[in-house]
Parts: sequence; structure tokens; C-alpha cells
Amino acid sequence: MPSKRHGQIIKNMRKIICIANQKGGVGKTTTAINLSASLAAAEKKTLLIDCDPQGNATSGVGIDKASLSDKNLYQVLIDNVRIEDAIFSTPMPTLDIIPSNQNLIGVEVEFVTLQNREKRLKGALKNLNSSYEYLVIDCPPSLGFLTVNSLAASDFLIIPLQCEYFAMEGLGQLLNTLKLTKAHFNPSISLGGILLTMFDTRNRLSHRVADEVKKYFGSKVFKTVIPRNVRLSESPSHGLPVILYDINCRGAISYMELAREILSDGRM
Repeated sequence: MPSKRHGQIIKNMRKIICIANQKGGVGKTTTAINLSASLAAAEKKTLLIDCDPQGNATSGVGIDKASLSDKNLYQVLIDNVRIEDAIFSTPMPTLDIIPSNQNLIGVEVEFVTLQNREKRLKGALKNLNSSYEYLVIDCPPSLGFLTVNSLAASDFLIIPLQCEYFAMEGLGQLLNTLKLTKAHFNPSISLGGILLTMFDTRNRLSHRVADEVKKYFGSKVFKTVIPRNVRLSESPSHGLPVILYDINCRGAISYMELAREILSDGRM
């Protein structure tokens, strides 16, 4: 039987990554699902946490949101359900998920009266005694309590940024939220990187946006760039990460490269 000390070592070894951008349609959930799956494919035991009431990460790994009743993230945060009881398996043996559905919307209202409301998720994850090496949190497209909870619980923030007009609109607000979270709730969090998404090699604007972001953020921009890819867009409707849907497509290859970059460069 593992000792309490052994459990603490496991907790210290694991890394918690928050995927956030209050701007919708930037590839946030796509990144959360497929980065998690790619880390799992690299034999890293991974837990995906769906912190978005839309529940797209949940359905994106094949779980029926309508079937969730009393075992999901909402119950963990509000009803004090044991976090282990809210963990579901996925088609990948090394990837699990804590799912969500529209009930999570209630958190934004119910958290108002709770003490330490910004640290509810952090407290729940602290009690998770497991062998997960990576925890990946998919945030809603907002800067409300759910995103702040995710930032307060994480070691690193990854910001997906689409290679389109107005790409950096609102980015300053998110970085300011990161700064405030670091100052008040989680001094250990850092910017893990900015991930360029929806890149179209034929589009001059994509190249201009990529150059501008790299010029401004330098080494904080991942070398891996996620392209526009039909198979990547199709895979969620089949309830599969893209590496299980079409491992040879450009989208799958890009997310595997992202996982390799994260695992090899010492940034996380």
C-alpha cells in the first residue's frame, strides 16, 4: 500500500495545464481534447477536466452529456462529491475525463456566496490521489469564476490564439487576469505558452498574424502551429480525439508535435 509520502510525491510530480482564452472559436476545446489525447498516446497518464458548461470536451471524447446526473464537475465543486467518483474513462486507456454539462452554468451564481470560491477546483484536485502525470483543464470562453478557478488550480496556462484578424483582441485582459491570479491565489502559475491555431498556409493574413505574435511574445510562442484541418473539425462529432479518428491527418500530426514539444523542451 502506497504511503502518504508516496502519494505526496506523485502529486508534486504531476503538472496541471489550463487551456484558456475568453475569446470563443479559437480552438480552445480542440486543443484541450487533442493535447490530452496526444500526451496519453505518449504513455503519460492524463486527466482531462471539462470546466466549460457547454460540455464540448465531454462529448468530444464520446461521453453523452445528457446521461450525466450526479457525477460530474458541477457536483464536485458544489455538492462536495468525491473527485474520484466523477472520473470517467475514454476510448484511450491512459486518458480519463471529469465531464461537465449545462448544470455547470449554476456555478457562476452559486459561487458568489461561498468562501474561498476561487480555490474550489484547486481544493478538489489537491484531494486527488492518483498516478496522473498531466491534468488538462478546458475553460469556458469567459473570465468568470470557472476560469479563475482553473487558473488558481494550474501550474501552466496555454493560450490558443487563432491566426486571424483581431487575434490578439482581449489577450491583454487574459494576461492581466493571469497576473492577478498569480498575485492573489496561485503564485506558482506561469504562462506555459501561446499556441497559434487555425493557420492557413495559403492565407497571407495567417502569416502576418503569426509573425506579429512571435515578434511580441518571442520564445513564449510554441514552435508547433495548428493548421486548419477538416479531419480535426470532424472528429468531435464522432466522439473521438483526432488521433483516433485519423492519425495521419495534419491536425493529428500537429497535436502530437505539440505534445512532443511540451515533453521535450522543459517548458512544462
